[in-house]
Amino acid sequence: MDRERIESIYFLRLFAMMMVVLVHVTAAFNSVLPKGSDAFTAYHFINRIIRVEAGIFLMLTAMVFFYKYIEQKMDGAELKVYYKKRAMYIVMPYLVWALFYEAFSIYTGAVSLNFNEIGLRILQGQSFYQLHFIFLIVQFYLFFPIILFIAQKFSFFKKHMWLFGIGIEIAYYFLNRELQLIPFNAFLSSMGPYLLGAWIGTYYNEQKGKIFNKSTMTWASLAVVSGISTVYLHYHLYTIPSMQLPGWVYLIVNILYIIIGSYAMFRLTEIICNKWPGIIPYVQNVAIYSFGFYLLHPFILRVVAQFIPVPGGYWFHVGILLRFVSTLALCYLTIWLTHRYFPLSGLLFGKLPKKTPAFLGIKHREKNYKKTGTSV
Repeated sequence: MDRERIESIYFLRLFAMMMVVLVHVTAAFNSVLPKGSDAFTAYHFINRIIRVEAGIFLMLTAMVFFYKYIEQKMDGAELKVYYKKRAMYIVMPYLVWALFYEAFSIYTGAVSLNFNEIGLRILQGQSFYQLHFIFLIVQFYLFFPIILFIAQKFSFFKKHMWLFGIGIEIAYYFLNRELQLIPFNAFLSSMGPYLLGAWIGTYYNEQKGKIFNKSTMTWASLAVVSGISTVYLHYHLYTIPSMQLPGWVYLIVNILYIIIGSYAMFRLTEIICNKWPGIIPYVQNVAIYSFGFYLLHPFILRVVAQFIPVPGGYWFHVGILLRFVSTLALCYLTIWLTHRYFPLSGLLFGKLPKKTPAFLGIKHREKNYKKTGTSV
């Protein structure tokens, strides 16, 4: 029997997807606006405060899989199916887009044609600026069965996975800083939000029952405070240096923001699902393309930037808004058309429904919407 679907994942994917695009669109402030100006400070705030998106994606990755598998035993047959799906819908799209961005970088003159360097960049997730995160996700998929096994065998670890995640992430920072253990972006550096998601997925029904508690406002308030704190520290430590603190201070504050912010977003999106279930199908029809958005948007943004300049002054705000909206619209249109007319669209944009949804879900009616099991 199918389990109840975690409806909030679609809102979380949608919000995180939009945040990722906005991070890269607003990054233009750093090279266009005068440093230290009011506009520069404002855009720095926007650009940093929305960087909780990486934590949300990692939380989602673990939440969905632990929700499905925590009560199951992954035998040899299940492991084979699991890794086959990951290879088909994650690794293959990653390789396709890594090669595409390598070719694109060679075409634009950003890098030279060197097969050894190309191979090394692909293996380390460095072919383009967004692919390091997909490389990180691949590592989590690879080690998921081991983490699941530990959670199933040790109840103390299972009950406190979010706390173990924070501890592992901080410990890895200090060990790698001193010993330089791993030269690439390793999954241990992001265990906090991942094990938070594992914990939520394991105790989903219990967590869902708390969304209307007063503690939700407390978590939201803590997210705002920790977010403002991490932005403030980044500005004065790394953007316009005006204070000196050990690097681990910013690390810990930022980890706390990622954890608290991601958890608060989970609760808030659960409330949205509870209050307005009628909009879920429409959000779902866009959110299913979130992986494709992540892979495609840097190229689309580069093209959009050729036609929409972002000069200084008032027109900078207009240019940023137009770039953001245009990038979102063109990404969705490209992925939707590929899904509809290209039979192997899954190799480009990950696992997609067999049937292409109506454009933006505008033909979908609430009466046809049915809850089904979470699919992974």
